[in-house]
Amino acid sequence: MTFKKLKSRFKKVKKVGQGMDWQELTNVTRGQRFVVERVRLASGVAIEGVFEVPALAQLSAEDQVFVAAFVRCHGSIKEMERIFGVSYPTIKSRLNRIGQGLDFVETVAEPPRQTQSDVIERLHRGDISAAEAIAELEGQP
Repeated sequence: MTFKKLKSRFKKVKKVGQGMDWQELTNVTRGQRFVVERVRLASGVAIEGVFEVPALAQLSAEDQVFVAAFVRCHGSIKEMERIFGVSYPTIKSRLNRIGQGLDFVETVAEPPRQTQSDVIERLHRGDISAAEAIAELEGQP
């Protein structure tokens, strides 16, 4: 979508002097990624810069309600079936569709630190030399 089309759609939704809520903004952008360039706090302070909106905030209002309900149900699909009156496959399908649109950050756990007893045990087994054991032990706090 071109900037010109987006701007004209934005003008249709937002009247001068009025605020726009997230639902209106997500309707205007129709699921496209966007950034916020200016934020005005309730106190009147304006902050300018480029702020990337969190992925959950960029979901449609309906999807935001769905995700909030899922969290409130502690991930119980059975409870979601009851609340929304739809089948298990429908809930799973919607979760999969929403999940595909969200970036997933994989974390890698740091390897566990070796304790002094671990180093001594490795030295005792002959896995490391005395010099290596001393170097490892000196590197520990």
